[in-house]
Amino acid sequence: MLARIALLLVVIVDLMGQGLIFPIINSLLIDPTSTFVAKDTSGSTRNLYYGIVSAAFYLFWFFGAAYISKLSDYIGRKTGIVICLAGGIAGYVLTILAIEFSSLWLLIVGRAISGFTAGNQPIAQAALIDISRNDQERSANLGYIVGASALGMMIGPLLSGLLSDSAVVGSFASLKLPFYAAIVLVSVTLILIVTSFFDVKKARKKIDFGLSEVFLTIYRVKDYPVVQKLSFAFFFFQIGLNAFFIYIEDYLIERFQFTTFENSGILFLVGASIMIGGTVLVPSISKRYRKIPTIAAAAAIMSVFILLFMVNPVPVLSFVLVVPVLLAFGLGYPTFLALFSASVDDDHQGWVMGITIAWFCLGSGLISILGGALMSVSIYLPFTLGLVSFGIALTFIFTLWRAADVQALDPAPSKESLDNAVGADDKADL
Repeated sequence: MLARIALLLVVIVDLMGQGLIFPIINSLLIDPTSTFVAKDTSGSTRNLYYGIVSAAFYLFWFFGAAYISKLSDYIGRKTGIVICLAGGIAGYVLTILAIEFSSLWLLIVGRAISGFTAGNQPIAQAALIDISRNDQERSANLGYIVGASALGMMIGPLLSGLLSDSAVVGSFASLKLPFYAAIVLVSVTLILIVTSFFDVKKARKKIDFGLSEVFLTIYRVKDYPVVQKLSFAFFFFQIGLNAFFIYIEDYLIERFQFTTFENSGILFLVGASIMIGGTVLVPSISKRYRKIPTIAAAAAIMSVFILLFMVNPVPVLSFVLVVPVLLAFGLGYPTFLALFSASVDDDHQGWVMGITIAWFCLGSGLISILGGALMSVSIYLPFTLGLVSFGIALTFIFTLWRAADVQALDPAPSKESLDNAVGADDKADL
């Protein structure tokens, strides 16, 4: 139990960085009153800077996720996690210096280092799979991962919103203070991992790969036809989500003039919704329904409510409309991970979890770069691209996933699972 808590805490502080940084990046780069860039900087240039800073994190996360996740299969999950936590602290330090000296380049470098060492999530996923005793516990643990990720995303905007607000912390408030708090939390997590987490798999293998493994890891997908078919749909599914998530604050600033505090509130709701989807909906629905229809339904729900978010003219309704989008993501994402996990044997869990994060980061990096240009044309274009991506994902689900090898990953829930689910409902009714 303590090992599980330690791993989930690792994921919390890992994802905390994203929830913490996005409101502050928006305040630094998009807010026209910010002095981080010259006040006469055009809106299109500010959007371009925002895209570059966001892309630096995701593209380096792409490299780090593939490399460090693979490395954890050789040197152990614990060592891999320690490397990532130490890199996270270094990234926060550079970000503080960037704000202090108004340096865009330091901000980009800080985000790049944070991205490369943001491989904790796939390592923690693989470690939780290592300690899972059966398929249902594996699905539940992956749901907890999403819940922990969401909790981190909730803590992040709380830190950025509260600690940068002079009405809350008085004269201590600044855009740097949230990063000091983050350094403390990551340091505590590092100590906990060093002292209380121990690898289940004791065997170590000689490291026989270099940085080229980043590309070879993905190239090896060609040898796993089922992973290929899952990857096509997953890639566009997460692009659909990230076209919404990465640019939601930029959109709300430009359309409704949201403040840093209001955008932090949006991200808090994002995290809360993902947490409920991952920790409440996943265990319940996985007992009753097959995974493939669940993923298809999640993609459809996300598409509908993103469209409603786009046409909504009332600022306060934005807080309502983000909830079903992220509830569906919190349900669909771990269900995707469960399919990926079932597609390979135990010796390749670190690799396949790294693949999922690599696709996630590659798609996020591409949408960061492309989205900045799209935002300069119309604030609706990134979301429109997201809707198209969901359509492509659903097309792959309804075509490629009809193959027998994919269907074999998704057997109907057992009678025991259904009976347990019904029993739980009966107890709830009582």
